[in-house]
Amino acid sequence: MAGRKRRMVALAAGAEQTVTFNKHYERTELKSKDSQTGLTKQLSRGENAQSAEAERSRYFTKNGLQHRLGEDFFKQPCISLAKAFLGKVLVRRCADGTELRGKIVEAEAYLGGEDKASHSAGGKRTERNTAMFMKPGTIYVYPIYGIYLCMNVSSEGEGAAVLLRSLEPLQGQPVMRQLRAARRKEGARQLKDKELCNGPSKLCQALNIPRCFDRRDLASDPEVWLESDPDTSPAKSQDIISAPRIGIESHGEWAKKPWRFYLRGHPCVSVVNKEAERQPQSGNVMNDLSPQAVKPDTGQDNVKRTQQENS
Repeated sequence: MAGRKRRMVALAAGAEQTVTFNKHYERTELKSKDSQTGLTKQLSRGENAQSAEAERSRYFTKNGLQHRLGEDFFKQPCISLAKAFLGKVLVRRCADGTELRGKIVEAEAYLGGEDKASHSAGGKRTERNTAMFMKPGTIYVYPIYGIYLCMNVSSEGEGAAVLLRSLEPLQGQPVMRQLRAARRKEGARQLKDKELCNGPSKLCQALNIPRCFDRRDLASDPEVWLESDPDTSPAKSQDIISAPRIGIESHGEWAKKPWRFYLRGHPCVSVVNKEAERQPQSGNVMNDLSPQAVKPDTGQDNVKRTQQENS
């Protein structure tokens, strides 16, 4: 009887050791799995980081955006800002990390106040033009013809903003071409690089600038921003053409104000004004011409150019 009790005690002790071992093993195995999962996550994060790093262009450094223009850049009078935009690079970072880049080669100034061609003429504020009255560097995106978009940037001055008219594609042309093709007729010919962004609505399509970008801050937004081009020196005054703005012929003398600025001889400019190019540009002589000195555009030309810019 005593021997039987000793055997039962021994069996119980063995079972307890087995349970203890199994629990220890399960804990060890669980810790091992947790470690492996953690390592997998670390590796995954590393791969993602490497992938993201591969998407980044030469404009990026470990310290962030090396050439991004801050809010101080936008604190300029409207005409000065429009000229300063020339040669700067507009960047659009897509959801998948792809970056699209284009150099600004054409812009128009809309001064607000007395400028009858401006959406904010007479200081009129609406739900649509609110961005024009916000701090310099605020994006103003508005629709035209119900289907196209235009991108502007506010400047100093009550209700003043600059319309971005044309870009030179620098990076991401295949993506730009796909985005443009999605809005064109099926079977249309493939666009040349110089045709991707040579119009205000074209550049919005090519860089996928949506309506919801309205009122965003170009100085701090993570999806769209402006950079200086380290490979390009600032445009000289003699290389900047001052010409009347486009598509506003119904606004009388204000339609003839030479507040459209573009880089002389650049193939991506939307509309070349040969008369303006014959004028001496140094000292902004074109800005001092009377409205009668500039030949007005006809409505028919306006319709033709508008169709070309949006197609």
